[in-house]
Amino acid sequence: MADITRRFGWRHLRSAPTAHIRHHKRGRLAHDGAGLSFWYRSLSAALSEVPVNDRELAMAFHARTADFQDVTVQATVTYRISDPAEAAARLDFSVDPDTGAWRGAPLEQIATLLTETAQQHTLDVLARTPLASALVDGVASVRERVAAGLAAEPRLPATGIDVVAVRVVAIRPEAEVERALRTPAREQIQQEADRATYERRAVAVERERTIAENELASQIELARREEQLVEQRGTNTRREAEEHAAADGVRAEAEAARTVRLARAEAEAAREVGAARAESQAAWLRVHAEVAPATLHALAATRLAENLPRIESLTLSPDVLTGLLSKLGRTAPETRA
Repeated sequence: MADITRRFGWRHLRSAPTAHIRHHKRGRLAHDGAGLSFWYRSLSAALSEVPVNDRELAMAFHARTADFQDVTVQATVTYRISDPAEAAARLDFSVDPDTGAWRGAPLEQIATLLTETAQQHTLDVLARTPLASALVDGVASVRERVAAGLAAEPRLPATGIDVVAVRVVAIRPEAEVERALRTPAREQIQQEADRATYERRAVAVERERTIAENELASQIELARREEQLVEQRGTNTRREAEEHAAADGVRAEAEAARTVRLARAEAEAAREVGAARAESQAAWLRVHAEVAPATLHALAATRLAENLPRIESLTLSPDVLTGLLSKLGRTAPETRA
């Protein structure tokens, strides 16, 4: 919508670059172009504003397929007004000179024209197409047919309208039919999922079996090695005992030989000591045999005195003294003789 300003009974219009303005003054064309800005008087001005930019028209309508199934078609048509003068002559694009608002609804008329034309060609295509084919290939066929139909529609060029693009967004059946159509696919997907699950479980069971077999083989190998270890330990213990027994035997033989040698040495020493003692005793006896009896008595008394305890006092009775003197008197004449 154009921007209109009031000043002292005059009006100033300023339009956008995407709006084509046609200004008629007293039946004559005074201004014609896009993005204009000018002064005018509202009582003598007739204004038309035609948008020249690309516009999107979304449409949705129902159709019936060859197997009598209702479907909903969603499409978008892009168009633009290429001839503003022709469009302003065929449609009411006039605006209020005081407010700049359209007096009519020209864009709604264009939307109705495009929608009805696109719907006519869509119904023509889908009426000869089964539902399954329409859902699979219907989007492309409907788009091509609608584009061709709009290009061949004579009223659009006469109105100055060019169709830029046609897009069919979706063709959807009713909710119940759509659920019914989805059921086989869902069942197949579920079957594939179940089969994948079973295969995964089978692979898991096979892997568990392989792991169990590996563990059992490991346990068997471990038991076999433990048996070998026990046998080796027994062999080592037996060998160690034999080595200890042999060492003890060698040690006992060495000890016995040493004991025998010591005994022999002790016997030899005892013999030597006995012989020496015998010789010493014989020499002692020979010496004493050659000595006089009085000397021997003196030696005996000396030895006796050495071995006697200490005598503090000695009491001689007359009887002992008389006997001793008598013995000494007898001994003295024998010695002199």
